[in-house]
Amino acid sequence: MLTAAASTTILGRLGHAADTPPNSTASAAPVGTASTATAASSITATGYGTDPDMIKSYQPGDVWPLTLTADQRITAAALCAVIIPADATSPSAAELGVHDFIDEWISAPYPEQARDRPIIIDGLAWIEGTSQQRFNRHFAALTAAEKNTICDDICSKEKASPTHVPAAQFFARFRDLTAGGFYTTPQGMKDIGYVGNMPLITFDGPPPEVLKQLGLA
Repeated sequence: MLTAAASTTILGRLGHAADTPPNSTASAAPVGTASTATAASSITATGYGTDPDMIKSYQPGDVWPLTLTADQRITAAALCAVIIPADATSPSAAELGVHDFIDEWISAPYPEQARDRPIIIDGLAWIEGTSQQRFNRHFAALTAAEKNTICDDICSKEKASPTHVPAAQFFARFRDLTAGGFYTTPQGMKDIGYVGNMPLITFDGPPPEVLKQLGLA
């Protein structure tokens, strides 16, 4: 289930970092600027055409080269787990590999994904840099309370301080992508009680109560 930090405007925009070495102390770079990592890893892949092969089982990186470094992927996974942690009914977004989906998304050679690419890369750098500044540890190594302290500052664009607005814009987009990736997995659909895409032996039409509500019965 979504945490309090993840409860604002989940899927409204869906569909539309400089790299930090493991042993360095990072500063929180502004989000939305053209970072070295962004400029150095421009998208060179081509699209897959009108539709992928729906029979093939794809793994991350099969369709086009991925973007995130190993350290960025660790930070992304940790942030996914903060936004949608494990509970009694479902695993966390990180356990379902939603950070793989986000990496695939920002690596895609299409305009919308290209717009998200610098937002995500620079935003992850801000998360990691802020973690180092405040706690002198990597974001993934923080306690749950420490991670929430950082996320609470940027989980609402309306309530964020002026200096945190760019980071809040990143968080809003990352949160949307996390929710979109999570709730399109079988576990995520089960979590919200979605029962579509199930084979039926027979189809008896709409239930009588639905027809009555529509004035058709």
